[in-house]
Amino acid sequence: MNTTTTAEPHEPHWIARAAFPVLAALFFITQASLAVALYHDNYWLVVPLALVASHLMHSLLIGFHEASHGLLRKSRLLNEIDGLIIGVFSLMSFSLYRAAHQLHHAYLASERDEELWPFVHPRTPRWARVAAAVLELTMGFFFTPFLFARIFLRKGSPIRNKKLRRRIWIEFGITAAVWAAIFTTDALFGTWKYFLWTYFIPAWLAANMQSLRKYVEHVGLTGATVNSSTRSIVAEGWLANFLVFTLLHEPYHGVHHWRSGLPHPELPRHAGALDPTVAEERPPFRTFRAALHDLFINLPNPRVGAQWRGVTRPTRQEMARQGAN
Repeated sequence: MNTTTTAEPHEPHWIARAAFPVLAALFFITQASLAVALYHDNYWLVVPLALVASHLMHSLLIGFHEASHGLLRKSRLLNEIDGLIIGVFSLMSFSLYRAAHQLHHAYLASERDEELWPFVHPRTPRWARVAAAVLELTMGFFFTPFLFARIFLRKGSPIRNKKLRRRIWIEFGITAAVWAAIFTTDALFGTWKYFLWTYFIPAWLAANMQSLRKYVEHVGLTGATVNSSTRSIVAEGWLANFLVFTLLHEPYHGVHHWRSGLPHPELPRHAGALDPTVAEERPPFRTFRAALHDLFINLPNPRVGAQWRGVTRPTRQEMARQGAN
């Protein structure tokens, strides 16, 4: 069992606070370099640059998550613009993601947690859950938009507000128009090679990275508290810190669920919230490898939530009171 205590809180470095603009700048530099390498047919550079672009795209997807909490930018308008733009190029409605993600926080790891479907439903057969996991981890580029479209379109959708639903439909329409323009341009000018290497391959990999990170955070955990239904990673060393930086501190995932209103650079300061308080909780993992191993041993039977053990999960208000004590 991982028994190391969490690190002492520290003031976020200014670079941590500027993580998203730094990563966005690196992404556009990488994309420009990738386009030049493609122009000269230098695939010795194209392939590694595409891999770097995929990781940076994953960083932008985490920025999309930050924007859904209103934390990516100090300006509400710029926060909305960034969320909408990233959403269009991720085949996602920003408003839909934000609404569904609020349910994830409100009903974490319960049967009403739509983001973790179908793993939160004990009545779902094992083969169906395994099939969903295989699809999400290998074809997240399509599975994730499907998952959120299902939340919106299914009978009895929890998203009922007419104004919100109208906005989501408008965002779907904008996404369709933008992609129609992109495909038309590629067809007219024969730029499919650039589309494939600068967007599709990195985006495919980034979506699968996003799915894997989501699974590390939750899949295989059947606890009834925030800490026992999330995996957090508090790693040490310059390489680990750099990786956490590029992931916008999302490995402190339990802290994010305790205090979802905190900007990502502030999460490490509250790592003490990850210390176990009940028997079913474990300390945060000290390496990414250990967290991945814990996920992989649970993937043959992917489950999420205390309902698998017949335990009633506390309400969000009860968990909030527990976190305050």
